[in-house]
Amino acid sequence: MSNPLRSLKGSVALVTGAASGMGRATARLFAQDGAHVAVTDVNADGAEAVAMEIIAAGGSARGWAMDVGDPDSVASVMAEICGWHDRLDVVVNNAGVSGFCPIDGEDYDAVWERIVRINATGQQRVIRAALPLLRQSAAPRIVNIASTEALGATSGNSAYAASKAAVTGLTRALALELGKAGITVNCICPGPIETGMTARVPDADKATYAHRRTALRRYGQPEEVAHMTWSLCLPGASFITGATIPVDGGLMARNA
Repeated sequence: MSNPLRSLKGSVALVTGAASGMGRATARLFAQDGAHVAVTDVNADGAEAVAMEIIAAGGSARGWAMDVGDPDSVASVMAEICGWHDRLDVVVNNAGVSGFCPIDGEDYDAVWERIVRINATGQQRVIRAALPLLRQSAAPRIVNIASTEALGATSGNSAYAASKAAVTGLTRALALELGKAGITVNCICPGPIETGMTARVPDADKATYAHRRTALRRYGQPEEVAHMTWSLCLPGASFITGATIPVDGGLMARNA
C-alpha cells in the first residue's frame, strides 16, 4: 500500500549544485520518488545533462544554470522555477566549494571570500528567494548540506570549516524563525564521500584514512547522503527541525 507521508510524489524540489556528486544523486532520487526536480548548478551543461538523465528515466526535471554566489542569478532562476510549476515544496542547499589555505597564506582573504560567499551566504540567499513559495506549501522542507568539518576541523581548512559551521548555525536559527510557518529546516554533515571534491585524493590515502577514522572503514557514496536528505524532506518528517545529522560512517563517533 502506498503511503503519501512516505513519498515526494507531485512535490517540486530545488536542488543546488546538482550537476554531480551528492546533488546529482539527490536530484535523481527525488525524481525516482515522483518529485518534479529543478536541477541547478553553476555548470549549465552539467545541470542540463542531469535533467536529461532524469527525463530519460521517466522522471520530471528541468535544468538551470544558477550561481548561488550571485544574487541576480538566484533571483532570476527562482522566478523561472515559479513559472515552471507555480510552487516549491523542497529546497536542498547542496552547492559548495572547498579550498585549503593556511591562515597566514597570501591568498587567504580571497579563499575566505569565495568559500563563505558560496557555502554560507549562498545558502541563506537561496532560502530567502524561495520563502514566498515555501510558505504556500503544505509540507515545506529545507535541507542544508554542511560537512563534518563544521563539527571537527582539519588544519589549513579554516575558511571551509567556518563556512560549514555557519550553515549549522543558520539551520538552527531558521528552524526557530520559520517553525511557526510549518517550514522545517535541517542540516546534514557528510563525512568522507566519493565526490568530485575528494576525487583528487589518492585511493590508497582514502583507504588508510577511512580505515583509521570511520567505524565502517570506507568512504560513503553520494546516494547514501541523498537518502538521508530524502528522508528529511518527506511529508511524514514534519516534527524534525533544527537537527544537524552526520552522515559519516561513524567518523564523529570516535574520540581519538
